[in-house]
Order: sequence, then structure tokens, then C-alpha cells
Amino acid sequence: MSNDLTSRTATPRSYLMCPPEHFDVTYAINPWMRPDAPVDPALALRQWETLRQTYASLGHSVSTIEPVAGLPDMVFAANGATVIDGAVLGVRFRYPQRAAEAEAYLNWFRSNGWSSVHEAERVNEGEGDILVAGDGTILAGYGFRSDFEAGAELAATFGRQVVSLRLVDPRFYHLDTALCVLDSSTAMYYPAAFDDAGRAALASTFAELIEAKDEDAEVLGLNAVSDGHHVVLAAAATGLAHSLRSRGFEVVPVDMSELLKAGGGAKCCTLELRN
Repeated sequence: MSNDLTSRTATPRSYLMCPPEHFDVTYAINPWMRPDAPVDPALALRQWETLRQTYASLGHSVSTIEPVAGLPDMVFAANGATVIDGAVLGVRFRYPQRAAEAEAYLNWFRSNGWSSVHEAERVNEGEGDILVAGDGTILAGYGFRSDFEAGAELAATFGRQVVSLRLVDPRFYHLDTALCVLDSSTAMYYPAAFDDAGRAALASTFAELIEAKDEDAEVLGLNAVSDGHHVVLAAAATGLAHSLRSRGFEVVPVDMSELLKAGGGAKCCTLELRN
């Protein structure tokens, strides 16, 4: 374990976000969603705006996409695409309730000067299930939302090695709820969300893996965003915050409690534009 507080370096990032103007929980497509539980739209918007301002204060650039009425989950921009080396792979959603989001995000990229934009053939839910390790390897989650076969499409689109990881706990239905890449050699994860092969693959990909305890995983503490030094993290994930600080990361807590009602957190609201 490194305790050298100078060893973590922040890298400016570019993000795409979608204001939660139409956010609501009107259907249930994951274990977190309860349509009978009231949602406070004003609070959701305040929490989202705080997250956007947090990124700006850390030196990152944030673009926004216009939300579409009737698409309450469009706020979860991470599911809108995967962007690597300036190329964009669109998404294909598992559930019909979110299907129209795919075209909305593709249109944004096409309208904003992105020339290498590809429609998805296999079911993949963007950065919800697709992360990039420090060495450039693509980590592709499957089991609940994205297809295993999406891995081949990712490799063909981006020309990078793909490691597929099977998710086994329905509470952690997307990879970004169970794993967060922190820097080039470090990640944090919830071991029980993966099968034995997945845990072994992660151990061989990262020099250091920080394990999340149940109480932190259950508040989606792993649905976090790191620039290599700052980690924007659910405020309720206090155990993870302690582990991160002890390893030289600077924790930036945010309250995403209202978005959590739909199974989302900071990362769900954030699509990285790797261009």
C-alpha cells in the first residue's frame, strides 16, 4: 500500500451530463427502483447541479445534452455511449423503457462534431457496463444488462483488448456500481459482485484493489468518478472515503441520495468523453 500523498496525479477530463429535468421513478428495471416511493425533482436537480459544479471546480470540462420529456432515466448519461480515442459507440438498451435514449445521445454526438460515431449492434449500456483500465484495456460487464457478445463489438470498434466480467449480484446490475477505476494501477470494487473468474481478472489487471465493504457498496459508493487524484464519491460511503484518503487520494463527497432512488450515483450521471 502506498502512503505517498504526492503519488496521485489529477488529469483534466471532459464529461457529458444531462440535467434531470424529467427525472422520476415510474417503472422498475433494477432492484433500487420503487415507483411507489416519491421523488423530489427539485432536490434531484440541486444534487445534479452540485455534481456538475464539483467537476468544474476540479478543472474538468462539462458539456450538457438537452433532456427529452418522457425519458426519466436520461439523466444517467454514462449509459448514453462509450467514447474512446475520439470514437463513439452508441448503446442498445436491455429494456424498452430506455430504448429512445440511444438515439438522443447519438444525435448529440453527430450534432457536436464527432465524426466517428457507430451504432451498436449488440446490447450494451455504455459506460454503465464499460470501463477503461489504466493500461487501456476495456473492461466489459455483462450478466444483467449488457450482452457478453458486446465485448467483440467493443474490440472491433476501438481496437483494444477487452476483458469481460460477469456480474452476479442483481443489486449491482451495471459494472459501474461494483467497480471504479481510480488511476493507472488502482481500482476499488465489491468482490461479491463478481464471479471467481472476474475477481481473478481484476487482480491481474490492477496492481492494487481496494475492497468496498457491504455498507459502502449498498449506498453505491463504487459509483464514483476519479481523475487520478480526486475521487468524487457518495457522501454516505464513509468507509471507502477513509480507505481512499489513506492511499493518497483526495475524496470529494457528494450527496446523490435522490438519484439513488433510481439506482444511480455520480458515475451514472457522468459520461467521459475520451477524445
